[in-house]
Amino acid sequence: MNWEPADRAAVARARRQIGLIVGLIVVGLVALVGGVSYAVLVGGQRTQIDRELAWTMQYGDPSGPPGCTWLIVFSGGSSTAGAGIPPPPGFPLVEQLEEVAASGGTRSATVARNGTVYEVLTQRRGTDAVQAVFDTRYQRADRLLLLEAIGFAAALGLVVAVLAGLFVGGRAVAPLADALSRQRRFVADASHELRTPIARVHTRAQLLARRASIPPEHRTDLDRLIGNTRLLGEIVDDLLLSAQLGTRLPDDVDLAAIARDTVTLDTDRAAARGITLTAAGDPGPLIVPGIASALRRVIGELIGNALAHTPPGGTITVTTRTATDTAELTVADTGIGLDPADTERIFHRFHHGGTTTGFGLGLALVRDVVEKHGGTITAAANPGTGALFTVRLPLADRVTAHR
Repeated sequence: MNWEPADRAAVARARRQIGLIVGLIVVGLVALVGGVSYAVLVGGQRTQIDRELAWTMQYGDPSGPPGCTWLIVFSGGSSTAGAGIPPPPGFPLVEQLEEVAASGGTRSATVARNGTVYEVLTQRRGTDAVQAVFDTRYQRADRLLLLEAIGFAAALGLVVAVLAGLFVGGRAVAPLADALSRQRRFVADASHELRTPIARVHTRAQLLARRASIPPEHRTDLDRLIGNTRLLGEIVDDLLLSAQLGTRLPDDVDLAAIARDTVTLDTDRAAARGITLTAAGDPGPLIVPGIASALRRVIGELIGNALAHTPPGGTITVTTRTATDTAELTVADTGIGLDPADTERIFHRFHHGGTTTGFGLGLALVRDVVEKHGGTITAAANPGTGALFTVRLPLADRVTAHR
């Protein structure tokens, strides 16, 4: 499929995510089934051990107990085990035998010794104290074998699930990515085709306004036509920029130089409104990964927003600097400021921020561009004393270091 590099990267990323998610689900299911199986096995072994100890305690003969069980009889102050079948080293537990012989009752213990674990039960049988010792090494070997089988099944399931997820994810995501790529190409092509006729209409309308002698009421309509064609051209530019963000890979660009150039281009427009527009900050380069035209549009839109809300005699300052391993750009004005409730809403689509002009797409697109560059944009509320917009972008060397 004829995808753009960004779409191809998005598909690969989606395939990996789907594969990983499917793998984790399979591993979770295997772990759940394995955990239940292990619990059932341990419970069954516990029942078997208790049954074995109880049977040995009641019916066992010290001279011939089962292979994993030893029976020790404590009588007359001494203990007796089966002839030729001595208990393991460290047994019997004399203290428990003496306690049971003296006071009766039952004592149970789990003892780790001799490289294995023993379950010990001590109680009275008739006039004697009897102690049964059970070696659990075979039960523990079964548990270890089950855990190894569960681990192997989980690892194998993870590999198979990831491979299956990559295959299925590719087939599932590919049509969506293809549709998105087609949509972006259509938007880009349509925007390119529309820009020229819209520009021509706007230019003709401006020429007509300059040359024609028409009544004032018609002059107002002509001015509205000029304004609407300008806004229509801006919308087409926004659509083209949005499409380019999804298809173009970023380059290392100088944010400070872009800011100075943009300020220079808008200085005359600001002066015509009686507003002083200046650029400030460190003179050196401020390199960030990005698309120069998109970042230039961000700065231009923030300046345009400041011009729309700053009265004659005010100032607008565009500052670039390095702050905490990021590139920071601020646009500060001395205009009417912002309502604190609008510091987040102004970045929503179709929110006018108290104005009645435009379509409310400018700052929403600005945030979209900044976020696609891996950055953030915030607005500070200073009602009556101006507004402050802050854009933070990752530095080029920082991004390279984390790739």
